[in-house]
Amino acid sequence: MNVVSFLQYVLQGPHGMTILAAGLALVLVVVAGLYAAARRARRDATREMTRLTEISEQLARSQAELSEKLAASQADLSGRLQQSQTGVNERLDQLSRRLGDGLAQQTEKTGANLKELEKRLAVIDRAQQTITGLSQQMVGLQDILSNKQSRGAFGEIQLQDLVTAALPPSAYDFQVTLENGKRADCLLRLPNPPGSIAIDSKFPLESFQALRNAGTDEAARVQAARAFSADVATHVRAIAEKYIIPGITADSALMFLPSEAVYAELHANFRNVVEDSFRRRVWIVSPTTLMATLNTVRAVLKDAKMREQAGVIQAEVVKMLDDVGRLDARVGKLQSHFDLAVKDMRDIRISTDKITKKGEKIDALHFEDEDPSADLGPEGSAHHLREVKSN
Repeated sequence: MNVVSFLQYVLQGPHGMTILAAGLALVLVVVAGLYAAARRARRDATREMTRLTEISEQLARSQAELSEKLAASQADLSGRLQQSQTGVNERLDQLSRRLGDGLAQQTEKTGANLKELEKRLAVIDRAQQTITGLSQQMVGLQDILSNKQSRGAFGEIQLQDLVTAALPPSAYDFQVTLENGKRADCLLRLPNPPGSIAIDSKFPLESFQALRNAGTDEAARVQAARAFSADVATHVRAIAEKYIIPGITADSALMFLPSEAVYAELHANFRNVVEDSFRRRVWIVSPTTLMATLNTVRAVLKDAKMREQAGVIQAEVVKMLDDVGRLDARVGKLQSHFDLAVKDMRDIRISTDKITKKGEKIDALHFEDEDPSADLGPEGSAHHLREVKSN
Protein backbone atom coordinates (compact mmCIF):
# COMPACT_ATOMS: atom_id res chain seq x y z
CA MET A 1 0.00 0.00 0.00
CA ASN A 2 1.27 3.46 -1.00
CA VAL A 3 0.76 6.79 0.72
CA VAL A 4 -2.12 7.93 -1.63
CA SER A 5 -4.08 4.80 -1.03
CA PHE A 6 -3.58 5.21 2.71
CA LEU A 7 -4.92 8.83 2.54
CA GLN A 8 -7.97 7.79 0.53
CA TYR A 9 -8.76 5.10 3.10
CA VAL A 10 -8.48 7.53 5.98
CA LEU A 11 -10.69 10.22 4.30
CA GLN A 12 -13.45 7.70 3.55
CA GLY A 13 -13.74 6.91 7.23
CA PRO A 14 -16.07 8.66 9.72
CA HIS A 15 -13.24 10.45 11.43
CA GLY A 16 -11.18 11.06 8.30
CA MET A 17 -11.00 14.84 8.58
CA THR A 18 -10.14 14.74 12.22
CA ILE A 19 -7.37 12.32 11.58
CA LEU A 20 -6.23 14.37 8.62
CA ALA A 21 -6.18 17.57 10.70
CA ALA A 22 -4.33 15.79 13.41
CA GLY A 23 -1.86 14.47 10.89
CA LEU A 24 -1.42 17.93 9.39
CA ALA A 25 -0.91 19.37 12.84
CA LEU A 26 1.59 16.66 13.55
CA VAL A 27 3.33 17.38 10.29
CA LEU A 28 3.43 21.09 11.10
CA VAL A 29 4.80 20.33 14.52
CA VAL A 30 7.40 18.11 12.97
CA VAL A 31 8.23 20.72 10.35
CA ALA A 32 8.46 23.43 13.03
CA GLY A 33 10.69 21.21 15.09
CA LEU A 34 12.81 20.47 12.10
CA TYR A 35 12.96 24.16 11.26
CA ALA A 36 13.94 25.06 14.81
CA ALA A 37 16.51 22.31 14.78
CA ALA A 38 17.77 23.58 11.43
CA ARG A 39 18.06 27.12 12.81
CA ARG A 40 19.84 25.84 15.87
CA ALA A 41 22.09 23.82 13.63
CA ARG A 42 22.69 26.87 11.45
CA ARG A 43 23.50 28.98 14.52
CA ASP A 44 25.78 26.23 15.83
CA ALA A 45 27.36 25.94 12.43
CA THR A 46 27.79 29.72 12.34
CA ARG A 47 29.34 29.68 15.78
CA GLU A 48 31.49 26.73 14.84
CA MET A 49 32.47 28.49 11.60
CA THR A 50 33.33 31.60 13.62
CA ARG A 51 35.29 29.51 16.05
CA LEU A 52 37.04 27.70 13.20
CA THR A 53 37.75 31.10 11.61
CA GLU A 54 39.29 32.35 14.86
CA ILE A 55 41.21 29.14 15.20
CA SER A 56 42.34 29.49 11.60
CA GLU A 57 43.42 33.07 12.25
CA GLN A 58 45.25 31.96 15.41
CA LEU A 59 46.82 29.17 13.41
CA ALA A 60 47.79 31.69 10.76
CA ARG A 61 49.30 33.99 13.38
CA SER A 62 51.06 31.03 15.05
CA GLN A 63 52.29 29.89 11.66
CA ALA A 64 53.56 33.42 10.95
CA GLU A 65 55.29 33.55 14.35
CA LEU A 66 56.61 30.04 13.81
CA SER A 67 57.84 31.05 10.38
CA GLU A 68 59.57 34.09 11.88
CA LYS A 69 61.05 31.96 14.63
CA LEU A 70 62.10 29.35 12.10
CA ALA A 71 63.66 32.06 9.97
CA ALA A 72 65.47 33.50 13.00
CA SER A 73 66.50 30.02 14.12
CA GLN A 74 67.65 29.23 10.60
CA ALA A 75 69.63 32.48 10.47
CA ASP A 76 71.12 31.78 13.92
CA LEU A 77 71.79 28.19 12.96
CA SER A 78 73.39 29.34 9.72
CA GLY A 79 75.61 31.76 11.69
CA ARG A 80 76.54 29.07 14.18
CA LEU A 81 77.13 26.60 11.39
CA GLN A 82 79.34 29.17 9.71
CA GLN A 83 81.25 29.77 12.93
CA SER A 84 81.47 26.04 13.57
CA GLN A 85 82.64 25.51 10.01
CA THR A 86 85.25 28.23 10.48
CA GLY A 87 86.36 26.74 13.81
CA VAL A 88 86.43 23.25 12.31
CA ASN A 89 88.44 24.54 9.37
CA GLU A 90 90.89 26.25 11.73
CA ARG A 91 91.18 23.14 13.86
CA LEU A 92 91.63 21.03 10.76
CA ASP A 93 94.36 23.41 9.63
CA GLN A 94 96.04 23.22 13.05
CA LEU A 95 95.64 19.46 13.10
CA SER A 96 97.10 19.26 9.62
CA ARG A 97 100.06 21.39 10.69
CA ARG A 98 100.54 19.33 13.83
CA LEU A 99 100.27 16.12 11.88
CA GLY A 100 102.77 17.48 9.38
CA ASP A 101 105.14 18.57 12.12
CA GLY A 102 104.63 15.30 13.99
CA LEU A 103 105.24 13.30 10.85
CA ALA A 104 108.38 15.33 10.15
CA GLN A 105 109.64 14.84 13.71
CA GLN A 106 108.67 11.19 13.62
CA THR A 107 110.52 10.83 10.35
CA GLU A 108 113.60 12.44 11.87
CA LYS A 109 113.31 10.24 14.98
CA THR A 110 112.81 7.20 12.81
CA GLY A 111 115.92 8.11 10.83
CA ALA A 112 117.88 8.63 14.04
CA ASN A 113 116.54 5.35 15.45
CA LEU A 114 117.48 3.55 12.27
CA LYS A 115 120.99 4.98 12.50
CA GLU A 116 121.17 3.98 16.16
CA LEU A 117 119.81 0.56 15.23
CA GLU A 118 122.51 0.22 12.60
CA LYS A 119 125.13 1.09 15.22
CA ARG A 120 123.65 -1.40 17.67
CA LEU A 121 123.46 -4.06 14.98
CA ALA A 122 127.12 -3.39 14.28
CA VAL A 123 127.84 -3.75 18.01
CA ILE A 124 125.77 -6.95 18.11
CA ASP A 125 127.67 -8.22 15.09
CA ARG A 126 130.96 -7.53 16.84
CA ALA A 127 129.59 -9.13 20.00
CA GLN A 128 128.54 -12.15 17.97
CA GLN A 129 132.02 -12.39 16.58
CA THR A 130 133.40 -12.06 20.12
CA ILE A 131 131.01 -14.76 21.33
CA THR A 132 132.12 -17.00 18.48
CA GLY A 133 135.72 -16.41 19.49
CA LEU A 134 134.85 -17.09 23.13
CA SER A 135 133.07 -20.27 22.12
CA GLN A 136 136.19 -21.40 20.33
CA GLN A 137 138.23 -20.43 23.38
CA MET A 138 135.81 -22.33 25.64
CA VAL A 139 136.25 -25.38 23.47
CA GLY A 140 139.99 -24.94 23.83
CA LEU A 141 139.56 -24.42 27.58
CA GLN A 142 137.51 -27.60 27.80
CA ASP A 143 140.25 -29.44 25.96
CA ILE A 144 142.76 -28.02 28.42
CA LEU A 145 140.66 -28.97 31.45
CA SER A 146 140.11 -32.48 30.17
CA ASN A 147 143.83 -33.14 30.55
CA LYS A 148 144.92 -33.45 34.19
CA GLN A 149 148.38 -31.97 33.55
CA SER A 150 146.95 -29.09 31.54
CA ARG A 151 144.28 -28.57 34.18
CA GLY A 152 146.96 -28.32 36.85
CA ALA A 153 148.83 -25.72 34.78
CA PHE A 154 145.59 -23.75 34.34
CA GLY A 155 144.98 -23.76 38.09
CA GLU A 156 148.57 -22.72 38.75
CA ILE A 157 148.33 -19.80 36.32
CA GLN A 158 145.10 -18.57 37.90
CA LEU A 159 146.62 -18.98 41.36
CA GLN A 160 149.71 -17.01 40.32
CA ASP A 161 147.56 -14.18 38.96
CA LEU A 162 145.60 -13.88 42.20
CA VAL A 163 148.62 -14.11 44.50
CA THR A 164 150.79 -11.67 42.54
CA ALA A 165 147.91 -9.18 42.40
CA ALA A 166 147.30 -9.28 46.19
CA LEU A 167 150.71 -9.75 47.87
CA PRO A 168 154.20 -8.24 47.59
CA PRO A 169 156.87 -10.42 45.93
CA SER A 170 158.62 -11.12 49.24
CA ALA A 171 155.51 -12.78 50.67
CA TYR A 172 155.24 -15.82 48.36
CA ASP A 173 157.12 -18.37 46.24
CA PHE A 174 155.86 -20.72 43.54
CA GLN A 175 156.78 -24.37 43.01
CA VAL A 176 158.61 -24.64 46.31
CA THR A 177 160.14 -27.95 47.41
CA LEU A 178 159.49 -28.54 51.11
CA GLU A 179 161.72 -30.33 53.63
CA ASN A 180 159.81 -33.59 53.08
CA GLY A 181 160.55 -33.45 49.33
CA LYS A 182 157.01 -32.53 48.31
CA ARG A 183 156.51 -29.64 45.88
CA ALA A 184 153.88 -27.04 46.72
CA ASP A 185 152.28 -24.98 43.97
CA CYS A 186 152.58 -21.85 46.14
CA LEU A 187 154.01 -21.10 49.57
CA LEU A 188 152.91 -18.00 51.46
CA ARG A 189 155.80 -16.70 53.60
CA LEU A 190 154.20 -15.74 56.91
CA PRO A 191 155.98 -15.09 60.24
CA ASN A 192 155.58 -17.48 63.17
CA PRO A 193 152.88 -17.87 64.21
CA PRO A 194 151.24 -19.19 62.09
CA GLY A 195 154.15 -19.87 59.72
CA SER A 196 154.27 -20.50 55.98
CA ILE A 197 151.08 -21.78 54.33
CA ALA A 198 151.13 -24.09 51.30
CA ILE A 199 148.53 -23.85 48.52
CA ASP A 200 147.60 -26.68 46.14
CA SER A 201 145.89 -25.75 42.86
CA LYS A 202 144.85 -29.16 41.52
CA PHE A 203 141.19 -30.26 41.65
CA PRO A 204 139.16 -33.38 40.67
CA LEU A 205 137.27 -32.21 37.58
CA GLU A 206 136.44 -35.60 36.00
CA SER A 207 134.11 -36.72 38.78
CA PHE A 208 132.48 -33.28 38.89
CA GLN A 209 131.83 -33.42 35.12
CA ALA A 210 130.34 -36.91 35.58
CA LEU A 211 128.08 -35.48 38.29
CA ARG A 212 126.94 -32.65 36.03
CA ASN A 213 126.37 -35.02 33.07
CA ALA A 214 124.26 -37.41 35.16
CA GLY A 215 121.24 -35.14 34.72
CA THR A 216 117.97 -36.64 35.98
CA ASP A 217 119.25 -40.22 36.09
CA GLU A 218 119.07 -40.78 39.85
CA ALA A 219 121.26 -43.90 39.91
CA ALA A 220 123.99 -42.31 37.77
CA ARG A 221 123.78 -39.13 39.86
CA VAL A 222 124.20 -41.02 43.14
CA GLN A 223 127.17 -42.95 41.78
CA ALA A 224 128.79 -39.77 40.41
CA ALA A 225 128.20 -37.97 43.74
CA ARG A 226 129.90 -40.77 45.64
CA ALA A 227 132.85 -40.71 43.23
CA PHE A 228 133.14 -36.92 43.48
CA SER A 229 132.97 -37.01 47.28
CA ALA A 230 135.61 -39.73 47.45
CA ASP A 231 137.96 -37.91 45.05
CA VAL A 232 137.73 -34.63 46.96
CA ALA A 233 138.17 -36.37 50.33
CA THR A 234 141.24 -38.22 48.99
CA HIS A 235 142.70 -34.98 47.67
CA VAL A 236 142.12 -33.28 51.04
CA ARG A 237 143.95 -36.10 52.89
CA ALA A 238 146.83 -35.90 50.42
CA ILE A 239 147.19 -32.12 50.96
CA ALA A 240 147.13 -32.55 54.75
CA GLU A 241 149.81 -35.23 54.59
CA LYS A 242 152.10 -33.45 52.12
CA TYR A 243 151.88 -29.76 53.02
CA ILE A 244 151.26 -29.63 56.79
CA ILE A 245 154.69 -30.19 58.39
CA PRO A 246 154.89 -29.48 62.14
CA GLY A 247 157.55 -26.92 63.01
CA ILE A 248 158.16 -26.01 59.34
CA THR A 249 154.84 -24.90 57.85
CA ALA A 250 151.65 -23.67 59.41
CA ASP A 251 149.22 -26.15 60.92
CA SER A 252 146.88 -25.62 57.95
CA ALA A 253 146.97 -25.57 54.13
CA LEU A 254 144.82 -24.25 51.30
CA MET A 255 143.12 -26.27 48.56
CA PHE A 256 142.47 -23.90 45.64
CA LEU A 257 139.55 -24.65 43.29
CA PRO A 258 139.76 -22.52 40.12
CA SER A 259 136.03 -23.11 39.50
CA GLU A 260 133.33 -21.34 41.51
CA ALA A 261 130.85 -24.01 40.36
CA VAL A 262 132.86 -26.82 42.02
CA TYR A 263 133.19 -24.73 45.20
CA ALA A 264 129.44 -24.03 45.28
CA GLU A 265 128.58 -27.69 44.65
CA LEU A 266 130.81 -28.80 47.53
CA HIS A 267 129.34 -26.39 50.06
CA ALA A 268 125.75 -26.98 48.88
CA ASN A 269 125.60 -30.77 48.64
CA PHE A 270 128.75 -32.25 50.23
CA ARG A 271 128.90 -30.81 53.74
CA ASN A 272 130.55 -33.98 55.03
CA VAL A 273 133.55 -33.42 52.72
CA VAL A 274 133.82 -29.77 53.78
CA GLU A 275 133.61 -30.69 57.47
CA ASP A 276 136.30 -33.36 56.95
CA SER A 277 138.54 -30.73 55.39
CA PHE A 278 137.94 -28.52 58.43
CA ARG A 279 138.99 -31.32 60.75
CA ARG A 280 142.14 -31.88 58.73
CA ARG A 281 142.75 -28.09 58.68
CA VAL A 282 142.69 -27.95 54.89
CA TRP A 283 140.74 -24.85 53.87
CA ILE A 284 138.96 -25.16 50.50
CA VAL A 285 138.97 -21.81 48.67
CA SER A 286 137.63 -20.51 45.35
CA PRO A 287 139.01 -17.52 43.41
CA THR A 288 136.70 -15.19 45.33
CA THR A 289 137.40 -16.57 48.80
CA LEU A 290 141.11 -16.89 48.02
CA MET A 291 141.26 -13.16 47.27
CA ALA A 292 139.67 -12.44 50.65
CA THR A 293 142.16 -14.81 52.32
CA LEU A 294 145.08 -13.10 50.57
CA ASN A 295 143.87 -9.71 51.75
CA THR A 296 143.86 -11.09 55.30
CA VAL A 297 147.39 -12.42 54.77
CA ARG A 298 148.48 -8.99 53.55
CA ALA A 299 147.07 -7.44 56.72
CA VAL A 300 148.95 -10.03 58.82
CA LEU A 301 152.19 -9.25 56.97
CA LYS A 302 151.67 -5.54 57.50
CA ASP A 303 151.06 -6.10 61.21
CA ALA A 304 154.18 -8.26 61.48
CA LYS A 305 156.22 -5.62 59.69
CA MET A 306 154.96 -3.01 62.10
CA ARG A 307 155.88 -5.22 65.08
CA GLU A 308 159.40 -5.64 63.65
CA GLN A 309 159.75 -1.90 63.37
CA ALA A 310 158.30 -1.24 66.83
CA GLY A 311 161.71 -1.74 68.57
CA VAL A 312 163.44 0.59 66.14
CA ILE A 313 160.71 3.16 66.61
CA GLN A 314 160.97 2.87 70.41
CA ALA A 315 164.79 3.34 70.33
CA GLU A 316 164.41 6.35 68.09
CA VAL A 317 161.78 7.77 70.45
CA VAL A 318 164.20 7.38 73.40
CA LYS A 319 166.93 9.16 71.44
CA MET A 320 164.48 11.87 70.53
CA LEU A 321 163.56 12.29 74.20
CA ASP A 322 167.27 12.69 75.05
CA ASP A 323 167.58 15.33 72.36
CA VAL A 324 164.50 17.06 73.73
CA GLY A 325 166.09 17.07 77.24
CA ARG A 326 169.29 18.61 75.92
CA LEU A 327 167.28 21.14 73.96
CA ASP A 328 165.35 22.04 77.12
CA ALA A 329 168.61 22.55 79.08
CA ARG A 330 170.02 24.76 76.35
CA VAL A 331 166.80 26.73 76.17
CA GLY A 332 167.08 27.24 79.98
CA LYS A 333 170.61 28.55 79.63
CA LEU A 334 169.54 30.82 76.81
CA GLN A 335 166.67 32.03 78.98
CA SER A 336 169.08 32.94 81.80
CA HIS A 337 171.27 34.83 79.30
CA PHE A 338 168.19 36.65 78.08
CA ASP A 339 167.25 37.51 81.69
CA LEU A 340 170.75 38.95 82.34
CA ALA A 341 170.61 40.89 79.11
CA VAL A 342 167.18 42.28 80.06
CA LYS A 343 168.55 43.33 83.49
CA ASP A 344 171.57 45.01 81.88
CA MET A 345 169.32 46.77 79.42
CA ARG A 346 167.12 47.96 82.27
CA ASP A 347 170.17 49.33 84.18
CA ILE A 348 171.43 51.01 81.02
CA ARG A 349 168.01 52.53 80.54
CA ILE A 350 168.06 53.95 84.08
CA SER A 351 171.53 55.45 83.53
CA THR A 352 170.53 57.03 80.22
CA ASP A 353 167.42 58.53 81.86
CA LYS A 354 169.58 60.13 84.60
CA ILE A 355 172.07 61.52 82.10
CA THR A 356 169.18 62.93 80.03
CA LYS A 357 167.65 64.65 83.03
CA LYS A 358 170.99 66.21 84.04
CA GLY A 359 171.54 67.46 80.52
CA GLU A 360 168.08 69.05 80.54
CA LYS A 361 168.93 70.82 83.84
CA ILE A 362 172.21 72.11 82.48
CA ASP A 363 170.44 73.35 79.41
CA ALA A 364 167.96 75.25 81.65
CA LEU A 365 170.69 77.33 83.47
CA HIS A 366 170.80 81.14 82.77
CA PHE A 367 174.08 83.04 83.03
CA GLU A 368 173.85 86.78 84.11
CA ASP A 369 176.30 89.42 82.70
CA GLU A 370 175.53 92.36 85.08
CA ASP A 371 178.56 91.73 87.29
CA PRO A 372 181.26 90.10 85.26
CA SER A 373 183.79 90.54 87.99
CA ALA A 374 181.47 88.77 90.40
CA ASP A 375 181.10 86.01 87.94
CA LEU A 376 184.82 85.71 87.57
CA GLY A 377 185.50 85.84 91.28
CA PRO A 378 186.01 82.80 93.37
CA GLU A 379 182.79 83.29 95.27
CA GLY A 380 180.71 83.65 92.13
CA SER A 381 182.25 80.61 90.60
CA ALA A 382 181.64 78.62 93.73
CA HIS A 383 178.05 79.82 93.88
CA HIS A 384 177.37 78.60 90.35
CA LEU A 385 179.02 75.28 91.03
CA ARG A 386 176.83 74.82 94.13
CA GLU A 387 173.71 75.48 92.05
CA VAL A 388 174.79 72.96 89.45
CA LYS A 389 175.52 70.32 92.07
CA SER A 390 172.26 71.01 93.85
CA ASN A 391 170.38 70.54 90.60
